[in-house]
Amino acid sequence: MFSPERDLIWRPAAVPLSERHWAAFSGSGNELALGGFIINQKDKGATRRMAAEKITSSLAEWLVRGVRNGSVHRLPVLLMGVVTLGLFAFISIADEMAEGEIRNIDETLFLLLRVPGDPSTPLGPEWLQEIALEVTAVGGFPLIILTLAAVTGFFIVTKRYGAALYAVLSVGSGALLSQTLKQYYARPRPDLVDHLDNVHTLSFPSGHALVTTVAYLTLAALVIGYLDDRRARAYVLLVAIFVAVLVGVSRVYLGVHWPSDVAAGWALGAAWASFSWLIVHFLKRNRNLKMGS
Repeated sequence: MFSPERDLIWRPAAVPLSERHWAAFSGSGNELALGGFIINQKDKGATRRMAAEKITSSLAEWLVRGVRNGSVHRLPVLLMGVVTLGLFAFISIADEMAEGEIRNIDETLFLLLRVPGDPSTPLGPEWLQEIALEVTAVGGFPLIILTLAAVTGFFIVTKRYGAALYAVLSVGSGALLSQTLKQYYARPRPDLVDHLDNVHTLSFPSGHALVTTVAYLTLAALVIGYLDDRRARAYVLLVAIFVAVLVGVSRVYLGVHWPSDVAAGWALGAAWASFSWLIVHFLKRNRNLKMGS
């Protein structure tokens, strides 16, 4: 174990004081001089570990700076529940999809949004199709990036750097996860009708549903941390969920996703956003415990 009393000896180097520094010099035997200290070389490994722990602690403290948590005791339980249920739902849907057992359910739900006897025509007037296109754009990468940039910029201007970093990491990793899973499952887009929106990627899971859920739940979590009123917190959370649901439904309505794609995106998005917030919660809690000790 590294002991400053045993292993560090303060000794000025033989240089003019006008230079105002302590020079590093070579020791002998098991000693190494560094920055005016003589360090026992047996404990260089301990010194390195101490430095690594210090760096890790500083990064964790920087990440949670400017981020506020909710209930210390109830929040972890709730988030862990969402993570567990979300992962279970996603894995279940993915298994059914891979085995082809969910195809009939997908087609039935898909055709509920189409005119009976004419699957090529969506339900509702033509203006509803235009609204669906505008709603689905809320979950598109351009708007998500613009929203994230605006929010991140606000946190940076107000010197809440941890909140800014958390938002970027949570949403960015969610988008990366979406693209990775699309390539892994390689599910084709629905082929029952013509697509009413341009698509360039594979189908499972829905990137719009997943990234929208991660992005708006992450932003909602940041806002909720600064609210004391329960009704205000519930309102912010419900708005985030409502936006994610609307975007997901619009993808099916436009004929570019199966319902199971969207459901899987919602489930995994909720789990990922909750997992990210859970990490920040424990980092924040650990920082508070250290400050209180």
